[in-house]
Amino acid sequence: MSAEWSAPSDRRALVAIDLGAESCRVSLLRWLESGPETQLVYRFANRAVELNGGLRWRMTHILEEIEQGLMRCADIAVEGVRSIGVDGWAVDYVRIDARGFAIAEPFCYRDERTIEAEAELHERLSAERMREITGIQLLRINTVYQMFADEPDSNVVTWLNLPEFVMHSLGGRPVAELTNATHTQMLALDGTWSDEILEAIGSSVSSAPEIALPGTDIGRLKGRLAGLPAFVDTRLVVPCCHDTASAIAAVPDVGHDWAYISSGTWSLVGTLLDAPVNTPQARAANFTNLGGPDGKICFHKNVNGMWILRQCFEHWSSRGATMELSALVDASCAFAAKPYVLDVDDPDLLLPGNMPARINAQLLRRGLPPCGEGPSDAAEIASLIFHSLAARYAEVLQSISEITGKRFRRLYIFGGGSQNQFLNRLTEEKTGLRVQTAGTESSTIGNFAVQLSGLEREPYEPTSVWARRLLPARHDIESSDHATVTGV
Repeated sequence: MSAEWSAPSDRRALVAIDLGAESCRVSLLRWLESGPETQLVYRFANRAVELNGGLRWRMTHILEEIEQGLMRCADIAVEGVRSIGVDGWAVDYVRIDARGFAIAEPFCYRDERTIEAEAELHERLSAERMREITGIQLLRINTVYQMFADEPDSNVVTWLNLPEFVMHSLGGRPVAELTNATHTQMLALDGTWSDEILEAIGSSVSSAPEIALPGTDIGRLKGRLAGLPAFVDTRLVVPCCHDTASAIAAVPDVGHDWAYISSGTWSLVGTLLDAPVNTPQARAANFTNLGGPDGKICFHKNVNGMWILRQCFEHWSSRGATMELSALVDASCAFAAKPYVLDVDDPDLLLPGNMPARINAQLLRRGLPPCGEGPSDAAEIASLIFHSLAARYAEVLQSISEITGKRFRRLYIFGGGSQNQFLNRLTEEKTGLRVQTAGTESSTIGNFAVQLSGLEREPYEPTSVWARRLLPARHDIESSDHATVTGV
């Protein structure tokens, strides 16, 4: 084993479950003589479906697939499994009854029922007041608007965000992990549930789950899986349940001069702070203050991300086209930047369906020439999307620097979009920052790092230290001579 570090005294394996809007992963961390080994054990597809009058997640199916993944982990980890942690996307939740069972399959945040709910809720409680209480970016997908849109049900006792619901289903006590709880837009800046907001949506603090810090042990694995030899006395430890916070926990940088982009369906552009910043300037720019690893604050802004291209793909596929993303990225490099970019955060581009037509509708509204909408035009549209995303990233990072006073040298990009080298290069050019890719599986590494930080409390070491031990070598973007200290 490497002399740079030593394994924990308890060398049983750890399991990280990452819930994704398109795919979910079950991974295993083992302590080998050569060092720590992270293995993707099981992956399964996921997508929201129209069901029972809304766009919903098939949670029953997700739980069944997770069980399959855990059984495979049990077969591999003959040394036993010490703990399990689950992270995933935020805002969506399961309403549960007195027995701890789901009332129904949970809604997807893209369900359009919140369009009216957002406006109606702000007639009761203004957007300005909600922002003042929470410090959270105002987005209609947030849990608070979803709950306000829900039909009343007397059987509902409480609710849990999806990662916490999975852990509850495995035997853990019902909790709201802090990084996920902040994303509901119902938590005050002091870290407690807001009576004022809960009252506005017709709820109360008594129906909200207990708040738990990242790294908290919430119980022992129970049920059928607990009968397997590998799962004897396996603990359930909440990581940063919000997958972005989990991915940020995998950044092995102890400095203060770096920013991040979580590049996936959404692009989350931000930096870590020691305390929330909820100044008038931050509120006007609609930045968010979310819980992060080691008591830090994730100060960032949601930017529409690879969702735009994914929706274009689905449209072209429906017309019989077959193409690979890597080939499309390569082809898009041949197109020079246009003298304009898309407003990637146009609300119309957040909705599903015929994305090329939505892009052209925006261009026409702005008096700009439209693009071709067919599969043969895919590379040109992709190029426009990538240039537009990079420009938006630079704009948001500049705003962060102005609001917080931080000056950045490095930009970590993680998530599925980090594999897009063309977009990474455009981002480096637009921001002037040294771009470093932190990997596509950062949320897994961060999940493990937080579990270990919670389990190994003597001596306690922050997640960045564990991440440094677990994370493979970073891959820098080439040709970065222009990357200097900058205000963005």
